[in-house]
Amino acid sequence: MTKSYDYIEMAFRSIECFSKDGKLKAHELGQVLAIAERDGTIDQNEIRVLRKIIGKIKPSEVDRAMRDKLQEISNKINN
Repeated sequence: MTKSYDYIEMAFRSIECFSKDGKLKAHELGQVLAIAERDGTIDQNEIRVLRKIIGKIKPSEVDRAMRDKLQEISNKINN
């Protein structure tokens, strides 16, 4: 089995998203999640990167769509 480096792509994608306007939108977070899921599993490196990305989201930026996406991610990585 080859080692996955999707977590690096996830990190770069999130940097692109944040650099546009300093914020991460729910659909952008969904795109990052899709990178993690494309091989059928979310590994520990991808979980670590997702948590770091989520940690950069300011509470004032969490709207309903973001709250829903955060809940979806939580359900996938904490179960």
